[in-house]
Amino acid sequence: MAGSAPGGGRPLIITEDPLLLDDLLRLCAAAGAEPHVHHGLPERAWAAGAHAMEASAGTAGTDGTAGTPEGGAAGSVGWETAPLVLVGDDAARRVRGAPRRAGVFLVGRELDDPQVWQRAVEIGAEEVLRLPDAESLLVDRIADVVEGAGRPALTVGVIGGSGGAGASTLACALALRAAHAGERTILIDGDPLGGGMDVLLGGESAEGLRWPDFAASRGRVGAGALEESLPELHALRVLSWDRGDRVVVPPAAIRSVVAAARRRGGVVVVDLPRRVDEAVAEVLAQLDLVLMVVPGELRSVAAAGRVAAGVRMVSRDVRVVVRGRCPGGLDPEAVAGLLGAPLAGEVPVEVGLPGRVAEGEPPGAQGRSALARFCDGFWQRALGSAQGVPA
Repeated sequence: MAGSAPGGGRPLIITEDPLLLDDLLRLCAAAGAEPHVHHGLPERAWAAGAHAMEASAGTAGTDGTAGTPEGGAAGSVGWETAPLVLVGDDAARRVRGAPRRAGVFLVGRELDDPQVWQRAVEIGAEEVLRLPDAESLLVDRIADVVEGAGRPALTVGVIGGSGGAGASTLACALALRAAHAGERTILIDGDPLGGGMDVLLGGESAEGLRWPDFAASRGRVGAGALEESLPELHALRVLSWDRGDRVVVPPAAIRSVVAAARRRGGVVVVDLPRRVDEAVAEVLAQLDLVLMVVPGELRSVAAAGRVAAGVRMVSRDVRVVVRGRCPGGLDPEAVAGLLGAPLAGEVPVEVGLPGRVAEGEPPGAQGRSALARFCDGFWQRALGSAQGVPA
């Protein structure tokens, strides 16, 4: 798809079908987009514009478009600059002479005509979308344009290999250090029975939405709206649980919320519960990697094997963080080897951390602490990688 900047995030609609136009305007409104609308140009106008472009190839116009004549067809409706072009099936023949570009979709309500695919090829359409079947897909495409969708957030889950492993502490510290490094950061509390990440950050009374507020979400959640609705604590946004009795959010709502957080870019950290149910599986499917925190003792290593087996059923990449040294002589590499997962590093047990947290200092706040150093090193490797995920 074309980049979002040139068209200002406004898709271009070309159709003379009033019913189809009503549908497309409704879908744009659902995606938060205000489109440019053109009711179609005579075919000869597109051809004239294309011919003029060929004749003046290599000559840049004053607006930076190569060879587009002033008042020409492409320039007059923003064909080249719109980030997304939705061409009604009724108007396909009229735009056959337009320059080829990415981000063009042929849309109709009745697309049983076998010639529709030929028309799609003629205008260089990426896809043929039939309404109402493709409404959800089209809303997603339009919303991506509005939100300036680019590289998704590096999304990291943190899970305890055993009870009391310190996964929430690590998740909180990772998010805090990412925000400290200037990354747009969202911390998501995926454990409804964990006590609340907002509490760990000292912001349980902060204004903003919590998970139960999203329980009724259906379909796509806007990335920008999500970010703005969440409490802001220590320069990061936090989606946590409230103090109420509700601890269940439908998996579909969880999927939509996490997807919205990822589309916003930057960094997303998710604190995961040890039990992998349907809702947790929806989160795992969207993670780039999972860090499994394993205390350095043999019973925890044994328990972590069972947790890892459940996580691997969904997650693509699971790595081990060893917390403290095993008294039985196992070093971190050996622990990772027993679990069959790469070693992400070792975090020594930090004396005094529980007391500082109780006094209101969130984990990772002290830049020289072992925990903060681990997190800073992790992000340097992760964010410095060409793929966004550490090797």
